[in-house]
Amino acid sequence: MISLGKKALEAKDFLASVTEAQKNEALKAIADALRENSKTIIEANKIDIDNGEKAGLGKGLIDRLMLDEKRICDIADSVINVINLPDPCGITLDEIERPNGLLIKKVSVPIGVIGIIYEARPNVTADAAVLCLKSSNAVILRGGKEAINSNIAISSVMRAAIKSCGFDENCIQLVTDTSRNSANEMMKMNGYLDCLIPRGGKNLIQSVVENSTVPVIETGSGNCHIYVDEYADVDMAAEIVFNAKTQRISVCNSCESLVVHSAIINKAMPKIKALLDKKNVEIRGDERAVLSAEGIISASEADFSTEYLDYIISVKTVDSLDEAIRHINKHSTRHSEAIITDNDAHAREFMQRIDSSSVYVNASTRFTDGGEFGLGAEIGISTQKLHARGPMGLRELTTTKYLVFGNGQTR
Repeated sequence: MISLGKKALEAKDFLASVTEAQKNEALKAIADALRENSKTIIEANKIDIDNGEKAGLGKGLIDRLMLDEKRICDIADSVINVINLPDPCGITLDEIERPNGLLIKKVSVPIGVIGIIYEARPNVTADAAVLCLKSSNAVILRGGKEAINSNIAISSVMRAAIKSCGFDENCIQLVTDTSRNSANEMMKMNGYLDCLIPRGGKNLIQSVVENSTVPVIETGSGNCHIYVDEYADVDMAAEIVFNAKTQRISVCNSCESLVVHSAIINKAMPKIKALLDKKNVEIRGDERAVLSAEGIISASEADFSTEYLDYIISVKTVDSLDEAIRHINKHSTRHSEAIITDNDAHAREFMQRIDSSSVYVNASTRFTDGGEFGLGAEIGISTQKLHARGPMGLRELTTTKYLVFGNGQTR
């Protein structure tokens, strides 16, 4: 691990003098190489899929793990999207001219060396490397054992691509040791890593936050809520819930928890359930929710705080907007929440009081995504409040530096 750290520091120095045009050339080479080597990547991924199925991974994790031609093309397309975004480094954010003649400029600069620990998401290998390269950060990637063959294939393709453009291939490095020891070592790599970003489930994120001596940018699990207000368009609500729950169950911005006003629940839940039944979604509700539509089973208190990543959703019945907001703020992971309502005052209050990184009115939580927000690929969804919050794109991978120009001033 120390060897990887030393190589990353050298790569960081290399990136300090690379132009935006050179970075874009390297990114184009990565996009082309991913497409050209898609069969090799898919073959490696099939080994991971087979191993995962033998190990009994759930449907959600298998879906996160799976790569096919379309998903690889989507990854390559996201690389092109990043090329089209402006370089986040070297931007003058503020300029101050002091009475003594000093000119002070606050500019954006790379963080330096970024470590990323993640689980069964091989697309993260590409997304993270690309965003770090565009923002002039060296990156050390440490994926989970479930995706190791896919990660090795993707990282090898990217390293060869940037090397062909004259880049130090160690701008992108992959930890091939997937033991717990390698993760623990990364958490203690002060002097080599400038920050560590965990991406994965609650247990992984909690472990990194609690044990790392390297500064951490916390990305969160997603117990995302949709509140169906008493003034909601029921048909719209049903369509949005269906999309947010079933469009892709394995992602952190899918809806896991539904909150419904008691004045509308008997009208709303039969329509919502009729759509969810198309995907065989299991609905776990409180007493009033169970009575609102046939086939809803009783929920436990733990259900209201669970990120299922499966075809399961909880339902809580409330008697007021205030009760809905309090319930969501109590059980939320601070990721994404939505209100479905035609009442502007309720929408404003919901957006003001909900303490999450992304809050929606009459739209699916599935839009919490770097690409959907126009950021290109994302490094993760930050649920903390310092430095970055919400989808993290290029700008969130920079920090600031003060450049001070004088002509002999002394103090």
